[in-house]
Amino acid sequence: MGRQKFLILMKKIFTRLRKFNKVICISLPMVLSVLLVRMQSLAHRELISLECRVKKWDIPVSLTVENQDALTQKQKVPLIQRLPVTCCQGDTSCLDEVLYGEIADKKALISAIAHSLQYLQTGNAAAAYQNYPVAGITRDRVIKSLKRFRELLLTTNSATELHQAIEREFVLYQSVGKDTKGSVLFTAYYEPLYAASRVPTPEYRYPVYRLPPDFNSWSKPHPTREELEGADGLQGAKGKLRGLELFWFRLRLEPYLAQIQGSARLQLADGSQTTIGYAGNIAYNYKSIGRELANDGKLPLEGMTMPIILDYFQKHPQELNIYIPRDRSFVFFQENHGEPAQGSINVPLTAERSIATDKSLMPPGALALIRASIPFVNPTGKMEERIVSRYVLDQDTGGAIKGAGRVDYFLGTGKLAGDRAGVTVSNGQLFYLLLKSKN
Repeated sequence: MGRQKFLILMKKIFTRLRKFNKVICISLPMVLSVLLVRMQSLAHRELISLECRVKKWDIPVSLTVENQDALTQKQKVPLIQRLPVTCCQGDTSCLDEVLYGEIADKKALISAIAHSLQYLQTGNAAAAYQNYPVAGITRDRVIKSLKRFRELLLTTNSATELHQAIEREFVLYQSVGKDTKGSVLFTAYYEPLYAASRVPTPEYRYPVYRLPPDFNSWSKPHPTREELEGADGLQGAKGKLRGLELFWFRLRLEPYLAQIQGSARLQLADGSQTTIGYAGNIAYNYKSIGRELANDGKLPLEGMTMPIILDYFQKHPQELNIYIPRDRSFVFFQENHGEPAQGSINVPLTAERSIATDKSLMPPGALALIRASIPFVNPTGKMEERIVSRYVLDQDTGGAIKGAGRVDYFLGTGKLAGDRAGVTVSNGQLFYLLLKSKN
């Protein structure tokens, strides 16, 4: 802060103080000390956030220019190869430190790697990688990279040691993001837990549905959500969904949210639990009811989160029958009998270690590094955001996850995961880790 700006700021402060009708005793040294602390804080934040937490992680300008011809021709160039980022001194957010804290964290990542390796041995994986659009990314190389990374996990003793090994042995393929500079919008999803019934009752009225056995013969355009279940969500038995009811819920919003998340864990009246998972969907893109509320001037778009949306509908439940039908997409389910939530590559999702991306662009099952601001619950029970780096597996996709600039981060099951997922909205970076070619 320059001297002139400082004097202007001081003048504004004392001008405001003089406007009070009562006498205020304030110490000049106190004002100065507060301002100096603030200045030092800002200077520290500027050094860390701009240099270490942003610039080093963006796609280098030289690489952007190198790939500009392909980008301007609108070819699908979702990933650009670069060397790993060297951590700034003191920037612990550069490292996935939790892997060397609780044993469970490392076990979870190793389990997620095993799930990806299982998928990569399938015919679906062979087909997915046969025409993958990024040169150098092959199924064989992804498999070798996962196996070597797993070895490093088991033999390194700190996050710093792991990072240094990655710098030596791996290259990164960075997503070009939504701006060709690497900026990726991160949201999060989870497996909700709802009370449900296998039979309809006066209390449990709102169903989710099985995939119709003749679905592949349905003519296009498919019927919309409103045409399938009605504006109130209770008319499915009158049309193509008759007899396909799988479970019933108490609230109108619950089966809809289960469709958005793609899975749910259900608490049944007899005390048992079961799970439902994605089985198919009609051919319409997801439309955000939050954005629709903003378009109608009901809520501001800036700062909108799921808790804000849920609070609005709790106060105006009658409007659910207006806004849910605007989302023409519709998801069918299957009962998974307690099995964990599965991703689009048909392997279980792992909390904090699985992501969803656009699978027409990104390599399925591959090892990735995400870097974004993620909310956590602190010891006092309050939510706080922290910039973190996490090694994850790309194991899922989603109706709203389109393009190179979108990632959905799986946070687990239940209310806490849902609370965190509902407020996760940040820009960050996405990288895929592959062994150097000579390896």
